[in-house]
Parts: sequence; C-alpha cells; structure tokens
Amino acid sequence: MAITRDKKQTLVAELSELLSTAKMTAFAHYEGLSVADIQTLRRAAREQGITIKVVKNRLVRVAVSQNEKLKGADTSPLTGQLLYAVSSEDEVAPAQVLATFAKTHAALKLAGAISAEGKLLGVDEVKSLATLPSKNELIGQVLATLASPLNDVMSGLSGNLHALLDGVEAKAS
Repeated sequence: MAITRDKKQTLVAELSELLSTAKMTAFAHYEGLSVADIQTLRRAAREQGITIKVVKNRLVRVAVSQNEKLKGADTSPLTGQLLYAVSSEDEVAPAQVLATFAKTHAALKLAGAISAEGKLLGVDEVKSLATLPSKNELIGQVLATLASPLNDVMSGLSGNLHALLDGVEAKAS
C-alpha cells in the first residue's frame, strides 16, 4: 500500500526531529527477521532509551539533507532493507543494542552508523563501538580511578592509627 504525500512529509519531519537530537544513528539490514523479532529488538532498545525506526531509505536521505549538522553526510550506504537505531543520550548504545541482538539473530547484520557530526562509520567501526562500555560505565571507571589514591591513603592512615592504638594499649596493660 502506497504512503500518501502527507504521511511521507509527517515521517520526514519526525525523522528530522529525531536526527537533530541524535548522538548516534546506527543502521542494520533486517531482512529475514520476523515481526516478533523486531518487536523484541524494539523492546530491548526502548529499555536503553533508543528508538528503532523502520523507514524507507529515501525518506531518511531527505531527513538527513534537511538537517543542518548532517547535510554533508554520505548516504550512499543506505540501501536495502534497513532499520535505524537512534539515541539522543549515548553515543555507543545504538551499536551495542544492535550488536547484542545480532548475536542471537543472524538475520540482523550491522551496516554502519552516522555520528552526530555527520560522519559515516563503517561496519568495523560500529562493531568496535559496540564493544566499548556504556557512558555510565565509563564514568564509574573514571571515578573509581580517581578515588583509588584516596582509598590507599585512608587505608595507610587507618593501619598506622591501629598500630599506634595497639601500642598504647600494650603500654597501658
């Protein structure tokens, strides 16, 4: 069934809005996935704040060309049946969700990504991004690294204080 011109304009406007706030848009071939599989993927993505869209590539190209940040993006790889994972919160989350889902569903094949700056990323780069820890995990690791010297100092002082108290207790007895 053909989509009306008004419906297409609405879809392009919605995509333009979504892409304008996106930190990363990953895309993958989904040919061979059932509707139930795609619903499962959408559910998993929604839990992480990611939007999954299945839209004609031509409409995505129009939305990209209307976006000031993405105007120069190469859209030539947008061919075939693609689904788009978009996140406005985390740069690596779309790649992670698609890569995780692809491990259990061989029909889903990563195809690439478009960064917030309009840079086209290849399949290998997207797979590399998928192996990175999430933004919150990275923040936790940095905080743990920064707190480590403080913990070491506190342990050292605590040990010396206990030894002093043990010595005072031994003299008192």
